[in-house]
Amino acid sequence: MPELPEVQTTVLGIKKYAVGKTITDVWTSYTNQSGFHNGKDNIKNADFFAEFKKKIVGKKILDSKRRAKNILINLSEDLTILIHMKMTGHVLFGKYKKEKDAWKTLEKGPLADSFNQFIRVVFSLSDKKHLALSDMRRFAKVTLIETKNLPSSLHLKHLGLEPLEKNFTVENFKSTLLKRPHYKIKKALLDQTLVVGIGNIYSDEALWRADIHPERLVKDLSKKEWEKLFKETIAVLKKGIDFGGDSMSDYRNILGEKGKFQEEHNAYRRTNLPCKKKGCRGKIVRKIIATRSSHFCNTHQK
Repeated sequence: MPELPEVQTTVLGIKKYAVGKTITDVWTSYTNQSGFHNGKDNIKNADFFAEFKKKIVGKKILDSKRRAKNILINLSEDLTILIHMKMTGHVLFGKYKKEKDAWKTLEKGPLADSFNQFIRVVFSLSDKKHLALSDMRRFAKVTLIETKNLPSSLHLKHLGLEPLEKNFTVENFKSTLLKRPHYKIKKALLDQTLVVGIGNIYSDEALWRADIHPERLVKDLSKKEWEKLFKETIAVLKKGIDFGGDSMSDYRNILGEKGKFQEEHNAYRRTNLPCKKKGCRGKIVRKIIATRSSHFCNTHQK
């Protein structure tokens, strides 16, 4: 699943390429054959999509922001499109053409990558280009919320601290995670009601950098360890953004290109490889922790 750096990279791409343009049409191939989405406020519910389309066509894209792992596309008239990319979703920008009941890119290069061909939603824009959502496994969420109601919406109100905001401090990081004192630190970092945007990749990398074993209990971390984990969590998330996100799996940026953070891994998916930490003779091991696959050094992470 795309984490904070991948979502932020997408948001920056939308800001660069789509802000100032007007939505002229919207299309989706999402269906609700099982009836699971009946009555729900996402575009997989056909009734909701009809209203969604009616409300957004003709609206201007004013801004693009992020809350946790959600993309927020602010429109004129106090409306915001919320996109959660889930497991395999990513937003693309370019020129597309509809062929029968599918959309194909007219661009050469990265947009033609096979990972970018699962087009489920297309927003037609006033410059004759498109924002498209590729989503191989069809898990992504797209909905519409009045901008003024975003903080209290069911989609966002449960979310925790933003780790890259100015008001994020070691004190509130520690006190928030200590609400779950008996959680393993890996599980606590993944809990989006505590701190948002951190998933499997960046939690493994932050804990590796902070020399902390992922099975340590939250209540047992020392003051020094909290300070180091706080610092390294911020550092690894910023590095992820600097490298354009992680494309070890499906993620691609708005131009269809791979990010490069996967080339910087110290722990994630390096099972049985030597630890990269200077002077450490350990190796990276893999273990299921809190139902998630975790990677850590068996020597310097204590």
